[in-house]
Amino acid sequence: MKIRWQRLNLYLVMALAVVMFGGCKSAEERKSKKLLATFRLHLEGRRDGTKTTEVVPIYRASPVMVRIEKVPFIDEGHVSTAQVIDVVGGFALQIQFDHRGTGLLEECTTVNRPSRAAIFCQFGEDLKEQRWLAAPVLSRRITDGILTFTPDTTREEAQEIAQGLNNVSKKVHTWIDR
Repeated sequence: MKIRWQRLNLYLVMALAVVMFGGCKSAEERKSKKLLATFRLHLEGRRDGTKTTEVVPIYRASPVMVRIEKVPFIDEGHVSTAQVIDVVGGFALQIQFDHRGTGLLEECTTVNRPSRAAIFCQFGEDLKEQRWLAAPVLSRRITDGILTFTPDTTREEAQEIAQGLNNVSKKVHTWIDR
């Protein structure tokens, strides 16, 4: 029986390639699929004496106290995609909303100019991290459904939030499409 070394080497190389690149998913890939995040957008509230508002701290290093409506007008169910983008001086979180979320964002940015929208998020393993990420001023009407802001997070935390929101979006839209 003759063994062809060239063919054996080719099969060996192909088997190694499958094991290295096409084999099991890495722990990091499995972890990124399990990441979840919540996202809530709250309008700036009025000081009208009712119990529908509360004061929250925005930014950890030097907090700014902002009075907000307790009930959010947009949540993670309206998110279509999320990504971390590079901007001058750092990074930003860019959230693209679905059709319904785009309409809600347009309505709120039209009626409530110029006021703030406080952004609350839960993220990390078992959603243990929770904080107010930002409170951008709604100075213009947003008609394209894209909200871009600089969050009070590290780049790694922002990546976790984006991945978690994308995972939630896939689950929500798969469930809705049924």
